[in-house]
Amino acid sequence: MNFLIATVLGYLLGSIPFGLLLTRAVGIDIRAVGSGNIGATNVLRTGNRWLAAATLLLDAGKGAAAVLLARYFLVPGAEPLQAEFIVYGAGIGAFFGHVFPVWLGFKGGKGVATYIGVLLAWNWVVGLIFCAVWLLIAVARRFSSLAALTAAATAPIFAYTLAGTDMQGFSFAAACALLSFVLYFKHWQNIRRLWNGTEPKIGSEKPKA
Repeated sequence: MNFLIATVLGYLLGSIPFGLLLTRAVGIDIRAVGSGNIGATNVLRTGNRWLAAATLLLDAGKGAAAVLLARYFLVPGAEPLQAEFIVYGAGIGAFFGHVFPVWLGFKGGKGVATYIGVLLAWNWVVGLIFCAVWLLIAVARRFSSLAALTAAATAPIFAYTLAGTDMQGFSFAAACALLSFVLYFKHWQNIRRLWNGTEPKIGSEKPKA
């Protein structure tokens, strides 16, 4: 029952569309800008870096908050295996809430920032490695999508390696693999543009008037 509660509450928390709310507060409909996505990368296309940074932090924060709240309120008293599933359920729920929010017709963000927040709460070392891989690729190649895809591809590997090669490591890696799979699904158009050489680089797009 606690697993279900954690997952549902995680979903509701993750489904808060901070990118949409913040841009609407300054008179912009983010869904009419760039890709129409509600995430931080598309918010950056408005030309407002502070708004994009706030979106990034809040989207990551809601993912971390879902896991930490579940760990604090729902894990105490649970068996070790149950405790794992509770915190994984909270993180997965938050990620799916951001990517498929019911309030926006299941058309949400691509999940990178929320993935980072969830990872940092699950295992801060793996979360920092994800950030480091993203930053390395973003600086070297200047493709936000490629940076996210690379970091997501390596996350399950680091999760399995650092959490141990037992059942605990396998379950952690499996949870990461699920989020990475969905992230790849949401980046399908980016993958096509990367393949065709038409993907815009970071900072190369002008905000729409």
